[in-house]
Amino acid sequence: MPRFSVIVPCFKVQGFLRECLDSVLLQSFGDLELIAVDDCSPDGCGAILDEYAELDPRVKVLHLPENVGLGRARNAGLPHATGDYLFFLDSDDTLTPGALRAMADRLAETGDPDVLVFDYARTYWWGGTRRNVLAQVLADAGADTFTVADRPQILDLLMVVWNKVHRRDFVEEHGFTFPPGYYEDTPWTFPVLLSARRIAALDRVCLNYRQRRQGNILSTTSRKHFDIHDQYERVFAFVEQREELWDWRPYLHRKMGEHCLDILAKPDRLPPADKAEFFRRTAQMFRRHRPEGALVDGEIALLEGGYAAYRLRRRAVLAGREAGRRAVQTRRTAAARARRGWAGLHTRLPLDPHLVVYSASSHQGVLGDPAAVHRKAAEIAPQLRGVWVVRDEETAAQLPPDVEHVVVGSRRYLEVTARAGFFVNDVNWPGSLAKRPGSVHIHTHRGTPLKYMGADLLDKPGARLGFDVPQMLRRADRWDYSLVANRHSELVWERAYPCHFTSVRTGSPRNDVLVGAAEGAGSAFRVRHGIPEDHRVVLYAPTRRDYRRGGLVDRIDLARFAADLGEGHTLVIRLHPTLAAGPARGMGLAELARRGTVVDATDEPHVEEVMLASDVLVTDYSALMFDYANLDRPIVVHADDWAAYTASRGAYLDITAEAPGHVSRSYRELAWLFASGSWRDEESTRLRADFRARFCEYDDGLAAERVVRTLLLGESMPADDPGAARIPGQTVTGDLLAST
Repeated sequence: MPRFSVIVPCFKVQGFLRECLDSVLLQSFGDLELIAVDDCSPDGCGAILDEYAELDPRVKVLHLPENVGLGRARNAGLPHATGDYLFFLDSDDTLTPGALRAMADRLAETGDPDVLVFDYARTYWWGGTRRNVLAQVLADAGADTFTVADRPQILDLLMVVWNKVHRRDFVEEHGFTFPPGYYEDTPWTFPVLLSARRIAALDRVCLNYRQRRQGNILSTTSRKHFDIHDQYERVFAFVEQREELWDWRPYLHRKMGEHCLDILAKPDRLPPADKAEFFRRTAQMFRRHRPEGALVDGEIALLEGGYAAYRLRRRAVLAGREAGRRAVQTRRTAAARARRGWAGLHTRLPLDPHLVVYSASSHQGVLGDPAAVHRKAAEIAPQLRGVWVVRDEETAAQLPPDVEHVVVGSRRYLEVTARAGFFVNDVNWPGSLAKRPGSVHIHTHRGTPLKYMGADLLDKPGARLGFDVPQMLRRADRWDYSLVANRHSELVWERAYPCHFTSVRTGSPRNDVLVGAAEGAGSAFRVRHGIPEDHRVVLYAPTRRDYRRGGLVDRIDLARFAADLGEGHTLVIRLHPTLAAGPARGMGLAELARRGTVVDATDEPHVEEVMLASDVLVTDYSALMFDYANLDRPIVVHADDWAAYTASRGAYLDITAEAPGHVSRSYRELAWLFASGSWRDEESTRLRADFRARFCEYDDGLAAERVVRTLLLGESMPADDPGAARIPGQTVTGDLLAST
């Protein structure tokens, strides 16, 4: 008996069908059967299914003699299912890698619940991906099973069948089947969830919900949308026959009204001539099923009036939205004029030579190189006033209480930026910030560059998607000083940003804490995340990919890697900052972290602390490796897609030939490096020493002090200074970076 019976109805989806089937049959968890139902499809679906059945004994194909529709095609597959759990997968959607393994693990963890609800992401025809906006409902559900009475928020999720797996015995016990119709999921999902005694949630994106450009059945304009009334009648009838569910009648009454009004409001659902009839039928059903004492307010109150009143209300709402949009635009324009006027007043005042304005990571807080400079300035130059720019009040609330700050765009922001003598930032300042004569801009960058940056992106159209390179260079024209940690960076920045700045060989201030770090320097991180003292911590820090929209490419099965590392190891994951808020966390990382399989350090504000807590770094092409090398700890480069990465983004050096340690080109090689202990052998030590000599050249633990004394105070370092400023050589051209 297989663990999963995956039932896939097929009708006119030959262009998507192979991708759907492959996403199931190529799962790492193979204990399944796939029951494909050819719903008398007029295209090549039937032949494709037969082809797969010949190649894989797990595939069973049913050819229906006539087209019966999605719900009844699923019903046709039910008697043939023998698995513990039923999974109804639409034939134009796909499973994400590792989805079935994650489901199986969660089902085992929760003792085989009646229903498991998992997350999904919408994937758009133009390449975009957006995670379910209510994903937090699954995250908040916790580790235990529950009922809808315990967590009614579960009913706020999309009421479909494909974001759940159902225990087959539970389905058979209650006799659940799909009715005919357009909205067949509604009278299945509500009864199932209301009847389930044990529901579990899986906070992981397991399915890609394809958003077609054309042809989506629910986006088709027709009278078929009237079917929603019949389906809710079935839901009400189900509840009416079960007295223990009567308390849910007010909720379902409101839900029905909201759902129908949502269909009515969408421009691509109902023919205009049929909208009045649809409203009347909805209103009749709304009145007929209204429970005694039910609260009717907000938009659903419109169903107690006539269609003319509804149309007037809709017009008023739309007009109000347009008026609000125009009012906001007017206020913004007026505020911008006022701010320019306010800023103009302050530009008439002299610069304050003791005022230093800091920002890091696009105003995200006290971070990175600017934070290290700020801390050192507070220590050795208390006469300097440091003010941080943050992006919003929420970010400001997370700052230490003694940090002076301004919110970008505010009046105080305009005041301090108009009078500041110094600006310290690791990314470009907004274009609206004008550089006053006499002000000094210090650009710290965000590490040693491996991938192409700045003007070099002009030859990489895919990598500069969304980047305005000329605008980027105009903003870089404001730089006075560019901090470098090695001669490689010096040459790259002068080529990538052909602007009139001075390169200063200071080292990277944020790396001061890594140089000569004391034993136990990362213990606070270990304690905070419950990592045993005797565990070896493996830090995995992948970067984003420019050849994939959204930047996320799963290169390693994290659960498998954690298991292969074995006892006495803790796997710590830190995603690239640009992936932190996207669907990447939902592709398994959040669930693995909840179960304690890995530690998710993506949100840790200070990456230096994460590095200090680790014993070895595994990365692909992240610039983090250049900083990590200061610790003189082993580094493994996982370069299984190096050719694709360099083709799409470009690289200043072949990191596979000049690596800081061993290079793996497949997961098998990566696992072998750790199983054999080769990751820390003599060759690894030699490679790391060569890498450190080249790329940690100016990192000596004094970088922040060097910046404060030489650039902010105009003094000399108290000891011999190996760093020296020089005017950039703008004659550096060509594709090869050579020392000048």
